[in-house]
Amino acid sequence: MTESVATVATTTPKGRDTGNACRLSRPGIVCPLGADHGLISSALFSASRGLRVSDDFSPGTPLSLGRVTARLVDDSDWPAPLRSRNNRLLATALEQLAPELEALKRQGIAPERIGVVLGTSTSGIGETEAAMDAQRAAVAQGTPSADSWPQSFEYRHQELGAPAECVAWLSGARGPIYTLSTACTSSAKALASARRLLASGQCDAVIAGGADSLCHMTVKGFMSLEAVSRKQSQPLGAERDGINLGEAAVLFVVTPERGGVQLTGVGESSDAHHISAPCPDGSGAEAAMRGALASAGRAPGEIDYINLHGTATPLNDAMESLAISRLFGADADSDTGSDIDHARLPAVSSTKALTGHTLGACGALEAAFCWLALEHGRLPPHATPREALDPTLPALNIVYRDRPETPPLRVMSNAFAFGGNNISLVLERHTTDPESSAC
Repeated sequence: MTESVATVATTTPKGRDTGNACRLSRPGIVCPLGADHGLISSALFSASRGLRVSDDFSPGTPLSLGRVTARLVDDSDWPAPLRSRNNRLLATALEQLAPELEALKRQGIAPERIGVVLGTSTSGIGETEAAMDAQRAAVAQGTPSADSWPQSFEYRHQELGAPAECVAWLSGARGPIYTLSTACTSSAKALASARRLLASGQCDAVIAGGADSLCHMTVKGFMSLEAVSRKQSQPLGAERDGINLGEAAVLFVVTPERGGVQLTGVGESSDAHHISAPCPDGSGAEAAMRGALASAGRAPGEIDYINLHGTATPLNDAMESLAISRLFGADADSDTGSDIDHARLPAVSSTKALTGHTLGACGALEAAFCWLALEHGRLPPHATPREALDPTLPALNIVYRDRPETPPLRVMSNAFAFGGNNISLVLERHTTDPESSAC
């Protein structure tokens, strides 16, 4: 982890908020649906999957994978330690934020007041795998082991701090710079950290998000856990049997400005139920969602849509459905809160069926999908057909393409990770009216 502490004092630029505003810029997105907002939105709002069958990372076992096929930034002239697919994904997402970064310069924000907080679980492990393959091949051909590593190999490729260091180098940011790695919650926690850096006055802007890239270790690791489906995943489906894996990079410029899409609530919990399985009663997930609502100052009935963590594993979908039904469907007039009113449930869907589970990038990617939902006034449909849903799960208000369009105003995005670490985010679209509340 790389970190520098901002020491430059600045005055608050005109139009910025000294309170709790937390604006998420138009996101830079690179994912299996594309690297252009138009292409991504078209696929997102039509539930079109971006998965392809391949055995590149699982020889002899074809899997549906969410691979990025868009052209990526060339890294051939970068410093050697920063050259990795993970960082190329991030650089391609960063290119999309050029107008936002230029706006920071026009406002006179010093580089020392711009932070970088990212989430990842892979960093440049793929480059290390390739180097190890080359090393083994060289030794097999008689090259002494000490001389067999390719010249391009840099151990620093796989350091978890490398993504934030790369984005800082590319953008010129010199404020607090660090990477978080908490499995599937990593990049959502990066957004939460950016919010705290703004609220504490340590930064005037933060480039926040995350990236993960496909590699053998990730694919084979999840296969060893028997968590990977051999077919296209079916979140909430009766025959769901695991995840599809994917890769992505997403970045936001997070600023203390009013208006636009605001990150108004963050809720985090750690139930520590199991090293990899979620708590079956959904209590950890529910605690995170309750915390996000409290942080945003919202009641359950004010949330219009929830982007589910929705991995399509039997355990995750069961506990998440239970937690949502209990929290959002409970009769407010009931003494026990156990009476379920399904008509009050917010709309829900899982977008992992479209992109695969992008692991450390999924929190930011699905926050970006929520951003697009607020921007376009549309909801992402669920990909699992109605007739394939699991009837044993608590009934949820699932979005399908034939649903009448009702523009959402307040949405929630869930991310639940190994070790029982959980996070929920609340995003809202605000006007620029000075009386409009922020976070």
